[in-house]
Amino acid sequence: MPDIAPPSLDHLRCFLAVVDEGSFNRAAKKLGRAISVVSYAISQLESQLDVTLFDREGSRKPQLTEAGKALLTEAIAISDDVDALLAKVRSLRQGLEPELSLAVDVMVPGPVLASLLGAFQVMFPSVPLRLHVEALGAVASLILDGKATLAIAGPDIQDLPELQRETVGSVEMVPVAAPSHPLARAEAIAPGESRKHLQLVLTDRSPLTAGRDFSVFSPRTWRLADLGAKHVLLKEGIGWGSMPRHAVTADLESGALVELHLPERPPLDYSLVALWRKDCPPGPAALWVLDEVRERLSPGV
Repeated sequence: MPDIAPPSLDHLRCFLAVVDEGSFNRAAKKLGRAISVVSYAISQLESQLDVTLFDREGSRKPQLTEAGKALLTEAIAISDDVDALLAKVRSLRQGLEPELSLAVDVMVPGPVLASLLGAFQVMFPSVPLRLHVEALGAVASLILDGKATLAIAGPDIQDLPELQRETVGSVEMVPVAAPSHPLARAEAIAPGESRKHLQLVLTDRSPLTAGRDFSVFSPRTWRLADLGAKHVLLKEGIGWGSMPRHAVTADLESGALVELHLPERPPLDYSLVALWRKDCPPGPAALWVLDEVRERLSPGV
């Protein structure tokens, strides 16, 4: 039996990239390497460990062998441990962040955000803040692209291996329409009636959730990238749609909008999650923001 050589971290990263992406070509693109480099790394890893990790015959998509499946968990653990080690070193070296870049989902209540940022200015007067307000997958994209350190995102962000996530609160959603809208004038809305009317839908500006629909019932839709524009069009009676309750409370009280009691009522809670890169954990200022977000968005606050 040949000696087993310790594998390199780079080879393990290539192995995990092929598993995550499902092909050598996509793994090479993800890593920014030539496909020949990734293929060589896998061959070297198999040689070092004296096992075959992928079955490459009979399919264009590499399939994990039994040995590959058995070693996958350990490879992930090693990669994560090294990321944690490097992140700890960065944290020890960096001290207070020179700048905090924060990405926030458009559903986060404005008064909550304003109050938090006012307190941040008092707490960290020397730390410049860069604030991004986006919708859906565009929030997580800013973290993945390194343009934000911490994000408060919506519930429809898929689990991504690069990101750490933590649920921090939720926002109540409510379907509404102008009082002149047929759905608002109806004494009782019949099942399926909402499908007959134009629905205003918040759309995505990122590829992470592009093409996916969230609480869409009508085949007739207008897709808007701005929550404020959606709010204005709803008040004009140009369709119906769901809004965060905090954004339409005054309109519901004044009668400018009417809450719709749909038989197929959309989910009431829009969960909010904190996101950050595993290899770039929050520094002192970002951790303070995270603690404040938990407290301010917790139920009953």
